Amino acid sequence: MELIEGVATVEDLDAFVARLGEIGGEHGVTVQAFDARYVVDRAHLVRAVELADRALARGENVARDRAVEILLYAAGTRQIDRALELGVSDGECPAVVLVDARDGTEGDGEDEVDSGAEAADGSAAEAERRAAAAVRGMDGPGRIESAETLGAFDADRVREYFEVSDAELDAVEGSLADVVRERVALLDVAK
Repeated sequence: MELIEGVATVEDLDAFVARLGEIGGEHGVTVQAFDARYVVDRAHLVRAVELADRALARGENVARDRAVEILLYAAGTRQIDRALELGVSDGECPAVVLVDARDGTEGDGEDEVDSGAEAADGSAAEAERRAAAAVRGMDGPGRIESAETLGAFDADRVREYFEVSDAELDAVEGSLADVVRERVALLDVAK
């Protein structure tokens, strides 16, 4: 998995998201953009990918698209409309773009790309690197200017979105990031 950090400038959200999907398809990887103000750390996204892949492998997924399933887990919700709040929006915002090679658990195969794309690139890691380079080089409906954004989340925004109260934070031994990662993991229990 590669994470691209930066400030996204999105002129046309639908076209930007479509271009990310095209890049993913061209390289046989999944590409998903997040508003970095909601992403507490790398482990948050790693766990979301693991759980989304498990749901897809078991046929327990809500979304047909792996990128959307990952977004749902990162958001700790089964409601796509609510999860979209964690995505980038029109204008300028700090972003983290996840690029992850597919592991073959895409569910019904409807949205799968020819697996030859990854094989042609030589390896999953190489496919991720090439896709990440394509994301970094994007222009048109949106672009990403390199900047450190991972871990620089907005604590108030995160607490409001994940409904983390003062009492809950006082009751746990961990940090806000620990509580968010727990929300991601508990999504399976809530099903």
